[in-house]
Amino acid sequence: MDAWTAIRTKRMVRRFEARPLDPEHLAQILDAGRHAASSKNQQRWDFVAVEDRARLRALSKCGPFAGHIADAAAAVALVTPDPRPPGASASLIWDLGLAAENMMIAAWELGVGSCPATVYDQSIARDVLMFPEDRFCGYVLSFGYPADPGDLTRPLKAGGRRPLDDVVHRETW
Repeated sequence: MDAWTAIRTKRMVRRFEARPLDPEHLAQILDAGRHAASSKNQQRWDFVAVEDRARLRALSKCGPFAGHIADAAAAVALVTPDPRPPGASASLIWDLGLAAENMMIAAWELGVGSCPATVYDQSIARDVLMFPEDRFCGYVLSFGYPADPGDLTRPLKAGGRRPLDDVVHRETW
């Protein structure tokens, strides 16, 4: 699958088959995240890959929209220095977005669905993932083979994307 096709066809998948990811698929997904660009090439991220069912269920409680993690084949937690203090570089969040999108596009090419979840409860994420106190987990990505294979070819919903002319301004607003 070429990049443009992956970008245009990728859908969020929140329901997964009850089978593990092929280990090579998970390795490719993680490596895609590692290859993301980052500000000044600092690579201020760590990825915690989770496949244990009990740990996935516990991690699904970290936010009100994280339930899809419970039935995923795997999840990848994005762990960084805390981006919230005054003066913290906003580029860290940009870098995480690049890493997340790389992983999700790589997964899509492999026939693996994914969906991001925002971590609302740091204490749950810290208890489940056991990352150091000086780190922060703002997002978790779920991965798995779609429960409905049609999700891989499902067309966009009508009105799902604003027209290009509505979002692009040339030279000035």
